[in-house]
Amino acid sequence: MKIVTAHDPMQPGYCYELTAPEGEGFDSEFKPDLTPKDMFERGVFGGNYFEGHLDEFPKDWLKNAKISTVHDKSLNYFGIDASQPYEVWKAKGWIYKDDPRGWFQWYCRYYRGRRIPEEDARQIKRWKQMVRHVAQVRYGCRKGDFTCRTRQRQALLHWAYDSAAL
Repeated sequence: MKIVTAHDPMQPGYCYELTAPEGEGFDSEFKPDLTPKDMFERGVFGGNYFEGHLDEFPKDWLKNAKISTVHDKSLNYFGIDASQPYEVWKAKGWIYKDDPRGWFQWYCRYYRGRRIPEEDARQIKRWKQMVRHVAQVRYGCRKGDFTCRTRQRQALLHWAYDSAAL
């Protein structure tokens, strides 16, 4: 087992244990289309999701990543914003103490092999709820028409769904 230390001002001194092999041992109901590396490379969260605090993640995830020191929507795959402000995330109770930056932080750590059973179940339930957006894109757009529902498509990328394949 390996211990990872996060060097993030939102979590001073936070460490976690990797108990599953990277990219394996997922809950049977959790089948994301994209890996965190795929998401970084395609462009999500304006390139600034972790505000530059990325050293806890494998360097190969970041080799071709679209990253910025400021939020830049042009780095998003569809070139538009599709996120709600952090204050909304907190107000809606979407933030968990072990992942103060939200779902994508949880996913990156889960993908690496961290397991927190109760929180994993909560986040997987949230991920599964995005399937309604998949259906709206699939049935509301012609296949390959990337000008259709771009905000929804970008949001799906934020949740590891490959909306470019719809």
